[in-house]
Parts: sequence; C-alpha cells; structure tokens
Amino acid sequence: MLWLLFGLHRPGLAIAELVVLWLAILVTIVLAWRVAPLAGALLLPYLASVTFAGLLNVTLWRLTA
Repeated sequence: MLWLLFGLHRPGLAIAELVVLWLAILVTIVLAWRVAPLAGALLLPYLASVTFAGLLNVTLWRLTA
C-alpha cells in the first residue's frame, strides 16, 4: 500500500489494495477462529491496524484532492 500511495502517488489504487488486504485478513480470521479461536483473536489487532491505515489513507486522499 505504501508504495502505491507514496511511491506512485496513486491513493485510489492504495485504497483498493487496502480493501483486498482487509478482506483477506477477515477471511483468515474466520478460518483460523474455526480451528483455534486464540489464533483468530490474535489477528484482530492486525485487522484494527489495517483499518486505521485505511482511514488515514482515505483522509489523506480527501484532503489532497
């Protein structure tokens, strides 16, 4: 995401990549939770940090557009 946002200056693509990453993490959490709930729970902070990064990305895009 960072190379799309800062390297190529393409915040729209960075947001699209972030959505794909967010969905992949969510699917991984659901699948891991079925096998070992602790493993799924340990991925929740990662999902939160990606969500926060997405909010920063959208805010930056809106402020510079």
